[in-house]
Amino acid sequence: MSPGTIRRLINLWPPFLFSGIRIVRVADDWRRLDAELRLRWWNRNALGTMFGGSLFALMDPFYPLLMQHHLGRGYNIWTKSAVVEFLSPGRSVARATFLLNGEIVEEIRAATQDGGKCEPQFLAVVSDPEGKVIARANLTFHIRRVRSQ
Repeated sequence: MSPGTIRRLINLWPPFLFSGIRIVRVADDWRRLDAELRLRWWNRNALGTMFGGSLFALMDPFYPLLMQHHLGRGYNIWTKSAVVEFLSPGRSVARATFLLNGEIVEEIRAATQDGGKCEPQFLAVVSDPEGKVIARANLTFHIRRVRSQ
């Protein structure tokens, strides 16, 4: 599927649609994805700022989406762990850009070619429209080739 089609479908996926998360752009080469979360009444915490769970949901799924496209269906990719720091309150729009370079994709392929696992780490940063960092997460993913039956 094209990046535009995937963007539209994921933006209609109920967990993102109802949390306020949306993909703004997926690059044609699938190496960059821009996403955002707008503050709405349904994703506010008791203090009127963005709920931390919604901010984490903005950071969690997009590296695996990009990696899945480059590695193909023959791989299982899931988030193994995340260390999240909430640095300032989200009061309007939270934005994140996810970049995937070709070197990491080749490292993953090499590490998993004989059935081994790979657990790369990525940094996700969420900022407000002025560039102030709202949250960041060190994400560790578990990646393994699917064994053919």
